[in-house]
Amino acid sequence: MRFYSFFEQTLQSALDISLAVNLKTLSEQLGLSQTTVSRGLNGYPDVSETTRKRILEAAKKYNYSPNSRAKSLATGKSRTIGHVIPTNSQHEMVNPIFGDFVAGASTVYAENGYSMLLTRVPEDAEIDTYNRMKSSGAVDGIVLQGPSVDDKRIDFLRKLDIPYAVHGRSSGITSDYPWVDVNNRRAFQRATDLLLDLGHRNIALLNGLEVMDFAGRRKQGFIDAFKKRSIEASPDLIFSAEMTEAYGYKVTTEVLATGSPPTAFLSSSLITALGIRRAIEDQGLRMGRDISVVTHDDMLSYLPNGDSEPVFTATRSSVSLAGRILAQMLIEKIEEKSKGPDAHLLEAELVLGQSTGPVSVR
Repeated sequence: MRFYSFFEQTLQSALDISLAVNLKTLSEQLGLSQTTVSRGLNGYPDVSETTRKRILEAAKKYNYSPNSRAKSLATGKSRTIGHVIPTNSQHEMVNPIFGDFVAGASTVYAENGYSMLLTRVPEDAEIDTYNRMKSSGAVDGIVLQGPSVDDKRIDFLRKLDIPYAVHGRSSGITSDYPWVDVNNRRAFQRATDLLLDLGHRNIALLNGLEVMDFAGRRKQGFIDAFKKRSIEASPDLIFSAEMTEAYGYKVTTEVLATGSPPTAFLSSSLITALGIRRAIEDQGLRMGRDISVVTHDDMLSYLPNGDSEPVFTATRSSVSLAGRILAQMLIEKIEEKSKGPDAHLLEAELVLGQSTGPVSVR
């Protein structure tokens, strides 16, 4: 991944040279000094508005593109954000959730003149990778993905003294750190409340890996809803695994074959919910009539939840929006312009679809 990143950057530099004029040529075309042109392009107040507009129009006309490497040497900034994905989180790389997060973040990077360095490394090399990124000046900031319940990487990045932000939270870290997260506990309590209101009591939870902090919060929200009504959730119907379609299909097939099958399922991922739906239909049952299903994360650009009407009832939270918020927060920290909070908790919307209904007597 690092080799291709270097190759792509080198190729882009060559294209910049062949397609765009340099600062010297642009200043000659305008009859202005290179210093004035540079300051006008960067919005310095000592350049008049008339001159600045003239400079910007000429830059567009002559396809001027600043040499990012030269600018990096001059400022000591790489204008690059690092995303390190350890191989133990390989599912993040192929999961549409990760893709949507990166799409949102990269939009903000581009708007602010930043690039993204995405690299995948063995789990035991992750810390060394952060050290190399810092010592080489390859990145100005780091995004930490998929925090665990007690994630030691957060304290390490704090001590490394480089701007960073976390997508998610770590329950075991009590000190302050910058993060963006959805209120997973509240979302799953509301989803469970809906199923309980519909008369369901035998509800299966197909959660993510419980070493991940988000999964622990979702499980707690599920249990909270039962406790609030003095009902006990069946521990035999709480499952934890990587959130794949095959996982949803296998678990649903198995539990529907028991003597006391669940009448409803709560899924941590739309991908898993697709497996749940396939298993229900394979049993000759109908989702929404015979078995109810509620899922999380249905706002995925490459995996829509129906068209005009949602197929699944869902707790909806935009992962792309989370990426945009986190990217803006991190850039403000890098540029020392941070004015807002270093923590953003997003609330999920509960959206009714075709997958839920009153408990059915079979």
